[in-house]
Amino acid sequence: MSNHLDPMSNPLNIETIQEIDNLDLSIMQKHHLRILAHCLQILKIINADNSLEYQNKNPLREWCDNQSKKFDDKKFSNLFYEQLESTSKKLSTFSKKIGKSIEDLEIDDLVLLVEQR
Repeated sequence: MSNHLDPMSNPLNIETIQEIDNLDLSIMQKHHLRILAHCLQILKIINADNSLEYQNKNPLREWCDNQSKKFDDKKFSNLFYEQLESTSKKLSTFSKKIGKSIEDLEIDDLVLLVEQR
């Protein structure tokens, strides 16, 4: 079975998805919020991985490469990395602005970010 059908492979849990769906935001804002929340969870997973399995100095790059192996698609890895890196920078800038670390960001914080656009 492909990984995209496995609910256990999704970094967002159903409660978070439902919480986002119940917010009084436009469809586009909800979509943006889901993407930000998904990327945030991935970044938290990478940051929490203390196994030192990442041999290079860029754990995000290595994580994306490992994910792309599931699809045997290097282009996927490059595109996914670019998107996650861009989002990581956006979340880092925003978290500093509100006095939090990325790891401490929550959905309410992401809502503020989405509403600023």
